[in-house]
Amino acid sequence: MHAERYELVFPEGAEESQDVVVVSRTDRTGPGGHPVYCDVTGIVQAEISDQAEVRMLPSSGQQAPAHGVQARPMPG
Repeated sequence: MHAERYELVFPEGAEESQDVVVVSRTDRTGPGGHPVYCDVTGIVQAEISDQAEVRMLPSSGQQAPAHGVQARPMPG
């Protein structure tokens, strides 16, 4: 089962310097067949599997998708 919202945690070194972005489920599916989630700006987009595996999706030609991103399901 997929959560409606996740926190995406981008590794930046020390835990207190990690970037966290909240994403919500969209009506789209990604290349792996899992739901696509995006932040309120639409810039951060990710496909998240039912095992919380994250595939970052570029929203422009200038982006290099991050690796090692973790997804934490949010309640409600």
